[in-house]
Amino acid sequence: MKEAGLRFEFSHLCDRENSQGWGTEHSGDIPLCFHWFRNICTNLPCPILSAFFCGKGGKQRRSTIIPFIKRVVLGLLLFAPLAVPAQSHFNGAKALEYARQFVAIGPRWPTSPGHLKAEEFLRSHFQHDQLEEDAFTANTPIGPVAMRNFIVRFPGKKNGVIVLATHYETNYWLRNINFVGANDGGSTTGLLMAIADRLRGKTLDGYSVWLVFFDGEEAIQSWSSSDSTYGSRHLAARWGKDGTLGRIKAFILADMIGDKDLDIQRESHAPDWLVAVVRQAAKKFGDERYFFQRDSEVEDDHLPFVERGVPSIDIIDLDYGPNNSYHHTDKDTMDKISAKSLTIDGDVFLETIRLINLR
Repeated sequence: MKEAGLRFEFSHLCDRENSQGWGTEHSGDIPLCFHWFRNICTNLPCPILSAFFCGKGGKQRRSTIIPFIKRVVLGLLLFAPLAVPAQSHFNGAKALEYARQFVAIGPRWPTSPGHLKAEEFLRSHFQHDQLEEDAFTANTPIGPVAMRNFIVRFPGKKNGVIVLATHYETNYWLRNINFVGANDGGSTTGLLMAIADRLRGKTLDGYSVWLVFFDGEEAIQSWSSSDSTYGSRHLAARWGKDGTLGRIKAFILADMIGDKDLDIQRESHAPDWLVAVVRQAAKKFGDERYFFQRDSEVEDDHLPFVERGVPSIDIIDLDYGPNNSYHHTDKDTMDKISAKSLTIDGDVFLETIRLINLR
């Protein structure tokens, strides 16, 4: 038998030279398990261990074997809980690759060819999942605009839903500067796609998890309550009418958290219990320093759900680049985001789901 490179054999020099019944016949005063343990240790290439079991010339040291074995066994029992496999982490590199493919589409503002390509990208990727396309027409400052949310459902055994959401489009008003939104929309689209990889192909033990990709989060002209969050306002109203909102245990929004210099603020609309759950999830991985070091009030896609009483939190990093200098500029490119940050995000999101399931 082999285990961790050690050879477990049942013979030793002592067996041949011992004349006191400690060899193959086993004397009555030493249990068989001790003899087996002695055989393991004395076959190791370690003179210290062998010296405890065999004296000079291979003679057995009966006066020391039992106390020594007791100490070794006690040590093994004490340290056994530490000998666990390394903690498995989320595949942030895969999330980054998904983001890279998505951002390669280019600008994807509503009414643009890039927006249609972004829709097709999501449609193609999730074609074998429980995908719903939520098409609607938004009344905007430039007139009616066709928009489309994507909802991907992964069923669970418990009655209830945890929603993870992001937006995927870029700003209409930045359409002339080649704004690709690598962090703003791109990174979190890749994050949710990689989370889907962890959920796919099984019935979840806890609540169902729904991934939502919102259209129209960004303003068409200038941010206001009526010119922003088109997709989330539409879906929250629709789910309010059909009773879906009552099934949602938590709504977790991801926005701008691929930033290499990750600094996620605590936003003021989140209930204390949900903040505590996310903080606990971050603590599990030693990532507390990336979360909730500062407070911030945020207007984002979670507000239509907050207004309807759904427990919601916006996981967002609003400090992007020196003095926020990358936000809504052509500097928001793939070189500003990292697999490390996306690994942290994914670890915390999946652990948060697990902890909510335990409530």
